[in-house]
Amino acid sequence: MAAPHDEAAAWSEEAARRVWAGAVPLQVHLHDADVTALPPPPAFLTLGPRIGYLPLLIPVIKAHFSNALPPGVDTVWFEYKGLPLKWYVPIGALFDLLCADPERPWNLIVHFRGYPSEILSPCEGEDSVKWSYMNSLKEATFIITGNSKSVMNMSHADQVALWESVMKGNLDGYKSISTRLKIGPFEDDGLVRTASAERKRQQNSDEPESPGSSKPCRVPVRLYVRNVQEDLEYIEDAVPVSDWEGVSYINRPFEIRKVEGRSYITLEHALQTLLPEFFSSKAASRADGSHPAGALDSAADSSDATNSSRSSKEAEQALASPREVGAAKKTKVKLVRVQGIELDMDIPFLWVANNLKNPEYYLHICVYVGTRKQ
Repeated sequence: MAAPHDEAAAWSEEAARRVWAGAVPLQVHLHDADVTALPPPPAFLTLGPRIGYLPLLIPVIKAHFSNALPPGVDTVWFEYKGLPLKWYVPIGALFDLLCADPERPWNLIVHFRGYPSEILSPCEGEDSVKWSYMNSLKEATFIITGNSKSVMNMSHADQVALWESVMKGNLDGYKSISTRLKIGPFEDDGLVRTASAERKRQQNSDEPESPGSSKPCRVPVRLYVRNVQEDLEYIEDAVPVSDWEGVSYINRPFEIRKVEGRSYITLEHALQTLLPEFFSSKAASRADGSHPAGALDSAADSSDATNSSRSSKEAEQALASPREVGAAKKTKVKLVRVQGIELDMDIPFLWVANNLKNPEYYLHICVYVGTRKQ
């Protein structure tokens, strides 16, 4: 009979392999304005890796439509029901966020002209995606360890090998490089203490940590919060997202300290802390007795790990407005998805973080909230 530790390790290995093997079936159509041949080319069917990114599919998609494309310089972008898709969001997270009722295959439109630069940040193909991935990895490393030196000090060869393993979905190759960064797994569960609450404690007290306390565990989390109708009976009837104003893109690290006698932290508990504006204040205080972390604490804390103007711009956009906070009692969480799974809210949060995170060490969580009309 296998020891509990060995059994847990086997489950974690299986979960990781399923995450890396996960894919979204795509049916890609060429936009009518880009068609220069008759009859129009058929749609292109492919699998989009959940942990991958849409621009990485451009070479095979372009090859399929090559005989029908207009002359000139390509500026490729994707659209779903009129919404330009953000290229730096993993395919799986985009699908979970935008398809209330999972659509298989997922019907996307590809454009080779008319890039909507007022909506999407520039993308120069694989190089841009690689830069975005490495930048996110630095941010996550800073959140977890307090600095990003392990990533900054990677050799060029290791950076190339790590990126190629992500592009090719090679988990074994990825693990052989990523384990050298020494940034995981996350430690056992303990008492929640949010980042802002910890800073406040340090400012107001000169007392050292108690001898039994351990270094806090900080989990990098990216939340995609989508508003849907409050009176929605069936989630599949949600009105499609028409613009990105209806979605909040939020980075909030989740901090945990081990405390004797504390039961494990559930996913529901974590969400109450991460998104207090969507839970009553009574529920949030019952969860951890502290104030929620400020929006995008991770982006602020990891300023030495990135010079990205895109990150800072989106950090400002993601900050919760007073109106959003005041609307807490007018919202209700209707659906939570991680890697395409609607998880039981009682599941241990750190199991989710350790086993369902993406290769850049962020846990991507899609949350649907019902909002009352103003």
